[in-house]
Amino acid sequence: MAVLELPDWMALAPALILAGTALVLFLIDSIEPHSTNRTLLSGTAVAGSLSSLAVAVWFTVAGVGATGIENYGVIDIMNGQFVVDQLALYFMIIIAVVTALVTVASYDYLQDHTYQAEYYSLVVLAATGMSMMAASNSLVTIFIALELTSLPSYALVAILKDNRGSVEAGLKYFLIGALSSAIFVYGVSLVYGATGSLQLTRIATVLESGDGAVGDMGGLLGLGILMLIGGIAFKTASVPFHFWAPEAYEGAPAPISAFLSSASKAAGFVLAFRVFTTAFPLEATTGIIGVDWTLVFAILAIVTMTLGNFAAATQENVKRMLAYSSIGHAGYVLIGLAALSADGGDLVMGAAMMHLLVYGFMNTGAFLFVGLAEYWGVGRTFEDYNGLAERAPFACGAMAVFMFSLAGVPPFSGFWSKYLLYTELINAAADNTVLLVLAAALVINSALSLYYYSRLVKALWIEEPLLDRDRLAQPTGLYAAVIAAAVMTVVLLPAFGPVADAALEAAAAVVA
Repeated sequence: MAVLELPDWMALAPALILAGTALVLFLIDSIEPHSTNRTLLSGTAVAGSLSSLAVAVWFTVAGVGATGIENYGVIDIMNGQFVVDQLALYFMIIIAVVTALVTVASYDYLQDHTYQAEYYSLVVLAATGMSMMAASNSLVTIFIALELTSLPSYALVAILKDNRGSVEAGLKYFLIGALSSAIFVYGVSLVYGATGSLQLTRIATVLESGDGAVGDMGGLLGLGILMLIGGIAFKTASVPFHFWAPEAYEGAPAPISAFLSSASKAAGFVLAFRVFTTAFPLEATTGIIGVDWTLVFAILAIVTMTLGNFAAATQENVKRMLAYSSIGHAGYVLIGLAALSADGGDLVMGAAMMHLLVYGFMNTGAFLFVGLAEYWGVGRTFEDYNGLAERAPFACGAMAVFMFSLAGVPPFSGFWSKYLLYTELINAAADNTVLLVLAAALVINSALSLYYYSRLVKALWIEEPLLDRDRLAQPTGLYAAVIAAAVMTVVLLPAFGPVADAALEAAAAVVA
């Protein structure tokens, strides 16, 4: 029986479906400007994101991007400018899942807001950039995908034009984002100046060849790598480019806060994983610049997780607490890059990738619950959430699942992803003091996070309400998204083994 062969560019179908969905939304808006048909707009966005998810899962199961599989394997597109492998498909799945949850929740959240067609178009366009970023294999295509992600994100944060906090947050996000983009692209120019190439695999080839001209430009290359790390730190909300996150997440619509803190963070990390595992082989790069770049990520990981968790513990505003919490989780994932210098570093990176998938459900769900509370007119502080479980037990039960999972309390999936990260880190550590310090920091910060996560659960379920609440509405979209995220956080438990294996195999393939 003949096998239908598709052109190589079809491997980018998950991203292309999102791009097509954005164009359809633009078409709807051009036919009916200022449309408030929430069912049509939200339904189109949800259908596009679910289709992207279905194709990405299908490709993964079929072996697209997997090495050693006949008829498939890793697919290079446009002379290696894009590459579709297990790493790309894994993150395309995360991005599509978060986009689907956010667009479902937005159905109710945007009920009385204007610019609805523009809102959904910008969300799907940003998701398109994130998916393209996962497959980018050149510093040029990476930068284009980065800007395709960032520009819609700035507009989405400030889309509530009548809300001063939203506009101010969008302006701050834009200014810091413009600075980080300038730093990143300047780093790209320095790397190009040192190596004469922009494609990641060719950069690695030049570095490993030991070319004399490259050896004389170790300082230039080192500064370029440092600037690339700075640009990536902004996208992942890592120290010292984390200042935008609490302001942006607090001012933005809650579904956008969920979108940026989950999907955008995943896109930033796939960028980091791709660039540093492909373009800068550790031994060759260290020999040229004289510094092990994994040490930079080790320092960033410790500082980011510690600052994020301590700042979260001092917050009275629930949304800002979740924002600083997301910074702490960025520190956990940075461990995956910090451990690449050790034997078994690929497994640590795979465990970090697994944590990002779990995080995509539990963190998105937590921010969407905040969106649900905003829909009900609940205030922003912990006290405002007191006794909410009396009126909304199912939603508050879902929030308890998110909080305990984020804290790493067994038996929730957040515990198992952190446990996998910890065990793989200990296995890789051996006599490596830096990795042992990272393992200790992971445990200490996870224990600290239990304080502020459980504080919110206590407010919802134990504290007496400050005022009598009338019967709360049950918006279909928001409720469905919150419950779906909670169910997936729990359902991941029996599927944890196969999903973790997929993450570990994807990391091993790209590191090798």
